[in-house]
Amino acid sequence: MSKKKEIAVGGQAVIEGVMMRGPEYIATAIRRADHSIEVKKEKFETITKKNKFLGLPIIRGFISLIEMMIIGIKTLNFSANRAEIDWAKEDEKTDKKVKEKSELRKKIEDIGSYVFAFGLAFALFAYLPYKLSDLMKLGKETIYFNLFAGTIRIVFFVIYIFLIGLMKDVKRIFEFHGAEHKSVYAYENNDQLNPESVQKYSTLHPRCGTSFIFFVLLISILIFSLVDSLFILIFHQAPNIFLRLAYHFMLVPFVSGISYEVLRFSGKKLNHPLVKIMTFPGLSLQRITTKEPDNDQLEVALVAMKSALELDLSDHKNIIFIKE
Repeated sequence: MSKKKEIAVGGQAVIEGVMMRGPEYIATAIRRADHSIEVKKEKFETITKKNKFLGLPIIRGFISLIEMMIIGIKTLNFSANRAEIDWAKEDEKTDKKVKEKSELRKKIEDIGSYVFAFGLAFALFAYLPYKLSDLMKLGKETIYFNLFAGTIRIVFFVIYIFLIGLMKDVKRIFEFHGAEHKSVYAYENNDQLNPESVQKYSTLHPRCGTSFIFFVLLISILIFSLVDSLFILIFHQAPNIFLRLAYHFMLVPFVSGISYEVLRFSGKKLNHPLVKIMTFPGLSLQRITTKEPDNDQLEVALVAMKSALELDLSDHKNIIFIKE
């Protein structure tokens, strides 16, 4: 089996499936109720390769983050649509409700869910950590303020992930997440790409988006502390919560860009002792966000990866390529 080991591949779990991104294509494979695998394959070239400025270190990290967020939302919506069709077929009453629901109502519900999600994220990961730090009278102690707020933010994040992981549907997505990681590991080790061979690999991968989020949370503590110290040095007073939130939010592109470069570096030096220390928190969190998949789920992940890399799919049956 000849493969170019230097080609990076990765993706995300979706509802009843996996999305994989290769150098030229993005492929999403979904397991349907009739046991077939639907594949949506699209050509994709990151804007960081088309524009030299956007491809510069740090800048490319934030741009890549935005690109993957857009791709992720589209892919999740696609998988939700396919799942809704299967659920409707299984329940005639649900089918009737789906048909009767107007497009306007769907849009209103979607907007409402996004607003709620943003509001909850702002409260848990922005306002509350800063409010608690302020109540501790740490406003002028920039390092302690951000260390305390950052720790609270991380605790809230871990608790949030743990709680949603108790939901049956989310747990299944976490299993597909594990299938994605196992498949990538098998590819990187030039192993046979079949469920039986892939099953032996770990569900924990250092280049996972979970590790990226952890890098962002940790690096933000250092950068926010430095900027807060500079603010106090210039204005001789600590900023209030909302002003602090405002300019910290403006620093997110810079923080995410640095985090991307750190993750990129760690992916090339996995055996370095320092890298192992840096990736340990993210790998630990993946014990929550990934679960052991079965062979059917591994097959879906493998189909997605092979489609994204344009590898042979003859070992897989009932594959349907669709266009939307």
